[in-house]
Amino acid sequence: MAITGDQALVKKINKSIILSTIREHAPLSRARVSELTGLNKATVSNLVTELIENHLVTELGPGQSSGGRKPLMLLFNNTAGYAVGIELTVAKLRGVLTDLAGNIVHETSLPLTDHDIPSVTARIITMTKQLQTEAPLSPHGVIGIGVGVPGMVDEEGTILFAPNLGWNTVPLASMLEEELGLPVTIDNEANAGASGELHFGAGKGMRHLIYISAGSGIGSGIMIDGGLYKGAWGYAGETGHMSIDAEGKQCTCGNRGCWELYASEKAYSDPNLQIPAGTTAELVAYAEQGDPAVLELYRSIGHRLGIGITNIVNSFNPERIIVGGPLSEARDYMEDSLQQVVAKRTLPYHMRSLQISFAQLGSKSTLIGSAYGAISQFLGHIRVSA
Repeated sequence: MAITGDQALVKKINKSIILSTIREHAPLSRARVSELTGLNKATVSNLVTELIENHLVTELGPGQSSGGRKPLMLLFNNTAGYAVGIELTVAKLRGVLTDLAGNIVHETSLPLTDHDIPSVTARIITMTKQLQTEAPLSPHGVIGIGVGVPGMVDEEGTILFAPNLGWNTVPLASMLEEELGLPVTIDNEANAGASGELHFGAGKGMRHLIYISAGSGIGSGIMIDGGLYKGAWGYAGETGHMSIDAEGKQCTCGNRGCWELYASEKAYSDPNLQIPAGTTAELVAYAEQGDPAVLELYRSIGHRLGIGITNIVNSFNPERIIVGGPLSEARDYMEDSLQQVVAKRTLPYHMRSLQISFAQLGSKSTLIGSAYGAISQFLGHIRVSA
């Protein structure tokens, strides 16, 4: 299908390209922006002036000259505004305030014991308002809120199905926008984590990567050719519900032998285990002390994570797999068994350039990626493909 657009859309696209170039390559001159984007110098000059007037770009001062007048160097003004990123999990609600470059300015968390929609929504609103008070003075203030949730989300920000919360068809974005008066973006927490790692973490420069979010369940954020793959209806990435044991344990989703029953924090509830605690933070402390039951638990979880990752690698042939989420805090005790099973079971051609790493942003990938969802919407990022 041919891509068409009026003059206003073309201008919006060009401005988005220029701003993205400055964010990625600053400091640089207008002439260098023109070279990198392929846009003519007059277009670049006019749109840079608009970005400066809108406080999104600043002039640093003269740079080096190759002859003639020294050029003024351009910088992205990452403190022109701030964004709120929220991560909703089964056990807690976490939040950050970031600048426009994803740098965390303030963070907070609240325990979640009740999962009914009114009480969870009220806590999100309270947390957001608290984070807003922490925002430094800036030209644009708090520009929006991004929320990562453990479930399937449509393009309107409605949570269609979140089995671990017991939610179905919850229009969370519109509910929050009505209360807070700010733009709200909602996405699956694994998609948000993938976005965080792609833009600010271990996925920088990657075109084909898959982010595995392992916590109270498992989800995957799939990046293909630099863009988030959501499937025909936006539900791609529910890898936690692929079967790794055809006649295995019954899952709440209705399937049997789901990956997340064996390779997420759900594995802690196995009645056959003799472990001294029930949370990752506590169990990692026991692992540090050499507790044999905990070490064997994480060896087993790493092995099962590797089995699922092998299926994903053989299906998608990514450049990089990034493992994040709360369970990644146990990296030291899972990584060897994970890497061994992937090396043993993956098709050799897929292993040729594959890298498997843990999230550079640690357990904050989803938080920062959620904030980036709001930032991207504010900055007008436009992705055009044929």
